[in-house]
Amino acid sequence: MKALVVEPGRAGARVEDVPDTVVGVDEVPVRVLEVGVCGTDREIVHGLFGIAPEGEEQLVLGHEALGVVERDGHGFSRGDLVSATVRRSCGHCLACADASPDSCLTGDYSERGITRLHGFARELVGEDPAQLVPIPRDLRRLGVLAEPLSDCVRALRHARAIGGRQPWELQRALVIGAGAIGTLVTFLLRLDGVEVVTTALEPAKPLIEETGAEYVPVGSGDLGRFDLVVECAGNAQLMADALGLLRRSGVACLLGIDGREQKVELDGRTIGVDAVLENRVLFGSVNARREDWVAGIDALDEMRRRWPGALDQLIGLRVPLDRFEDALSFSGGKATLVLSD
Repeated sequence: MKALVVEPGRAGARVEDVPDTVVGVDEVPVRVLEVGVCGTDREIVHGLFGIAPEGEEQLVLGHEALGVVERDGHGFSRGDLVSATVRRSCGHCLACADASPDSCLTGDYSERGITRLHGFARELVGEDPAQLVPIPRDLRRLGVLAEPLSDCVRALRHARAIGGRQPWELQRALVIGAGAIGTLVTFLLRLDGVEVVTTALEPAKPLIEETGAEYVPVGSGDLGRFDLVVECAGNAQLMADALGLLRRSGVACLLGIDGREQKVELDGRTIGVDAVLENRVLFGSVNARREDWVAGIDALDEMRRRWPGALDQLIGLRVPLDRFEDALSFSGGKATLVLSD
């Protein structure tokens, strides 16, 4: 069986033969159709991240999966479209006991294609039925967006919970970055009728404007202040700057990751006075729990109906597994690896 593998801690990836999947009696056999590629995959391929399963040197990549059930059982029928959660419980913390492995308190969790658990960039996977998430047939290949969208749903859920700790109204939001995550966050906010400004380096982003959001290229001047800022570009300086772009009681959410060795600058008054006197909050968000997946898939279906064809534009490149380098280097939206028709 062909799979995309890495040796965590060493740069490089390759497609090679791995042992055929043995599906356990308590598992559902899933034939993988498509796997999305994201910044986390790039970091792993660059040797900056990732942990192989215990006792092994290699890790099969791929955590943004769309697959089809191969055999009836465990509440699923042959032909069902499914995705699967990424992070799995550590088994011994309060958060995981509360079905919130996204907030695991120990760091001992496992993650498909990232941490201690092989991923989906292979032909067949045996999966725990409790981790499978049904994808409506009408969504078809758009189901590969379920995982990144679940992360966005989780981030906005937490932002609203933090903002809602006191009287607060989300009226105006800034999304920094217009890649796949920034675009999906913009879509989610527009579904809820929030006024959205999205900013990135590109001179124009018609897909963003199709939702009714305003697109502003970086460097276009003062954008004003916002109830919510979501940083999706993965730039540590922009993350720090987000705190200074908030209105009173505003919330800044960090969804990007920037692991470069660097120092960032922040005006002392912003954190030493404004953040205190105006009740501003900055927090980070990662991964998602099952309720976020379900909500995200519902939102994906609503996006498909509200803006027909828009999500198809977001997936800018689909290539076979052996062209993984093209997918990793692609910057025109979401790239995916196609493993089966």
